[in-house]
Amino acid sequence: MSIRRPKRETPGRNTGHQLGAIRAHRGLAVGVSLCLSLLLLPSAHAQRTQLKPGWNKFSPQDDITLGKRAATDAAKQLPSCNAPKVDAYLTQLGTRLAQKLPTSGVQYPFEFHCVNDKAINAFALPGGYVFVNRGAIEAADNEAQLAGVMAHELSHVALRHGTNQASKAMLAETGLGIFGAVFGDSTGGALVTTLGTFAAGGVLLRYSRTAESQADVMGTQVLYDSGYDPRAMAQFFEKLEAESKGKNPPEFFSDHPNPEHRVERVDEEVEKLGGVQPNFKRDSAEFEAIKREVLALPVVKKPTPGALGSAAAPAPPSRRFAEYQASSYTLKYPDNWKKYPDSDGAGISFAPEGGVLDDGSGHSSLAYGLIIGVAQAKGDPNDGKALNSATSQVIQDLQKSNPSMKITRQGEHLRLNGQPGLSTYLINVSPAGGQETDWVVSVLRPEGLVYFVCVAPQSAYDNYDKAFSTILDSVRFSR
Repeated sequence: MSIRRPKRETPGRNTGHQLGAIRAHRGLAVGVSLCLSLLLLPSAHAQRTQLKPGWNKFSPQDDITLGKRAATDAAKQLPSCNAPKVDAYLTQLGTRLAQKLPTSGVQYPFEFHCVNDKAINAFALPGGYVFVNRGAIEAADNEAQLAGVMAHELSHVALRHGTNQASKAMLAETGLGIFGAVFGDSTGGALVTTLGTFAAGGVLLRYSRTAESQADVMGTQVLYDSGYDPRAMAQFFEKLEAESKGKNPPEFFSDHPNPEHRVERVDEEVEKLGGVQPNFKRDSAEFEAIKREVLALPVVKKPTPGALGSAAAPAPPSRRFAEYQASSYTLKYPDNWKKYPDSDGAGISFAPEGGVLDDGSGHSSLAYGLIIGVAQAKGDPNDGKALNSATSQVIQDLQKSNPSMKITRQGEHLRLNGQPGLSTYLINVSPAGGQETDWVVSVLRPEGLVYFVCVAPQSAYDNYDKAFSTILDSVRFSR
C-alpha cells in the first residue's frame, strides 16, 4: 500500500623594546595558545551527537553500484526538469554540503538532479544519487531550508540507511521477493547483479523513524559545518506540518516517517553544536534566481498509476500452499506468492509475481496480495471496545498514507483462530488502475493489534477472495 568557529584574534603590534621579552617567552606563549586552541576550537565536535552506519552486509562500493543502477532507471521514469542551470545549482549546493559529510573516507560519486514534480519531496539513493523535486525548491523560503532538505538526504547516504535496512530484511528472508531481484546473490556478500525497476528500488527508500531522526541530527551538523543556519531544517519541517493540517500530508512525510519531537531534537543538536552564530547564511541571490526559474517551468502530468508497473495481471493464486511462521503466529499462503518483509522487521507482505507495481511516482505499492502488520495497542483481547479503538487507529494511519482510502463496510465481528476479531472493508485507488478493495481483519493480542490487509483490484477481487479466506482460516496464534 501505497522522501539532513571562533575567529582567531589578530596579534597586536609590539614595540621594539618588547621583542626580547616576547622572544624569551615565545615557546611558552605558543604552547599556551595551542593548548587553548585545542580546548576551544573543537568544542562543537566534542559535544555533537556521534553517529555511525549500522550493521550492513554490503560494502560502500555495493552502495555505489546499486545506487547507480537505480538512478539510471529512475532517470528514465521520473520527469526531468530539463533545466541545466537548476541541476548545476543543485550540484554546487549539494557538493558544498557533501564535503562536510562524515563518510569515513569513502568517495561517493555524488550526483544531483531536479525532478519536474510539484510534490514536496526529495530522495537519495545509496552511493549519493540525489533527486530533488521542484516542489521542494518552490516550498523552501530560502537557501538554508533547501540545504536542510538536501543535508537530510545526504545523511541517509553517509549513514548507509538504504542497504542497512535491506541487510536486516535479507537476514530474515534471504534472497526472496524484491530483495532477490535487487541483490542477485542471496549469500549477502556479492555485488548487485540486477535491479529490475525503480519501483523495486523503493525498498531502499522506506526508512524507519529512527533512521529519519539520525538523518535529521547529521543533517543539522552538516548545515552547521557548511555555514548555514542549522535551524532551517526544523523550520522547513514545521512549515510542512502547518500546511498539511486539514489536508493530505505532503509526499515527503509518506516517504519519510515523521519522528516524534523532530523539531525539538534538531534544536537540541543546534545547542550541542554551540548555538546559532550571527554569521550563519540563510539565503542567496542564486537561490532566488533558481526558484524563479523553477516556478516558470512547465508542469509535467504524472503518469497514470500502474503505467510503469506490470502490464499483465498476475497469475491466479495457486491452490497449493506454503507455510510461514512468525514469532506469534503461523499461516499458509499460495506457493506462487513471494514474501516481502518490511524494512523494520515488524511486518510482512505476500504477493504474486507482478503484484507489486509502481504507484505512478516511482514508489512500489502492493496491488495484489496480503499485508500483515502489528500495531502498538493495549487492552483485553475479549474487550470489543478496545478492539474497535485499536482497529480505528490503524485504519486512520493507513488513510494518512492513502488519502483516497474510504470505509465501505464498517467493522463486523468475527473469530480468527477462536479469537475475537473485526472485519472492515475499504476502497482505495489501485496502482493497477481503477479502484481496489481492501479487506482488513484485526485481532487484539498481547503483542499488539495484529492486522491483515487483503488487497486486489475490484475487477479481480472475486478471483482472490477465496485465497484470502483460506489464508486467514489457516492463521494459528501462539498461546
